[in-house]
Amino acid sequence: MISVIDYNGGNLFSVLKALDALGARAQVLTDPEQFSGGKILIPGVGAFGDAMQHLRRTGFDTFLREQAQAGTPILGICLGMQLLFEQSEEAPGEAGLGLLNGEVRRFRGDLKVPHMGWNQIEPRPKRRMLAGVQSGDYVYFAHSYFVPASGHSFEAATCEYGQRFVAVIEQDQLFAVQFHPEKSHRVGMRILKNFIEL
Repeated sequence: MISVIDYNGGNLFSVLKALDALGARAQVLTDPEQFSGGKILIPGVGAFGDAMQHLRRTGFDTFLREQAQAGTPILGICLGMQLLFEQSEEAPGEAGLGLLNGEVRRFRGDLKVPHMGWNQIEPRPKRRMLAGVQSGDYVYFAHSYFVPASGHSFEAATCEYGQRFVAVIEQDQLFAVQFHPEKSHRVGMRILKNFIEL
C-alpha cells in the first residue's frame, strides 16, 4: 500500500493514475490517523510555505518525522522533495521538515524560470531508486527552486541548469525526485516502479 498525502497541493490525480497504471494499491491521506502501514508518497505542486503550514495544521509534519525515524519508505516528488529540507528561499522563516540538511534556493541570473521541460539526469551508481536508469536519460521538470549539488551522500542523481542541482535523493528509506516521474514516460515510470518494489 502506498499512502499519498493530500496537503491541498496539486498533481494528486496524475500521481494516483501513474501508481494505478503500475498496479500499485494506493490511498489518499487527509489525516495521519488514516495511515495503516506501507509506503508514503508526498506529491508536489504548490508553494513551500503554504504546504508546510498545512502539514503543521494537520499534524502531518510530526507524523512524517516519526515515520522517517521508524524507517518507513517515503518518496517526495518536486515540492515534496523540497519539503524534506530545513528551509527554502521561497518562504523565509518557514521551517521545513528538516529530514535532510540544507536550504532550497531559487534559480537566478539569465536562466528562464521556472526550469520547465525535459532535461537529462546523471545518476550515481548502485542506487535502488535508479535501477534501470541510464546516464543522460531525460525526465520532465517544472520548478523554480532547487537544492544545489554539493557532494552529499544523499545525492543519487544530479541535473544541470545553470548550475548542477540535486535531481534524485536516496538516503536509507528516504527518497525524493525534483522532477515529475508521472510525466516522465518510461524513465519516470521505472523510478516509480522501483519505489513500489522496494
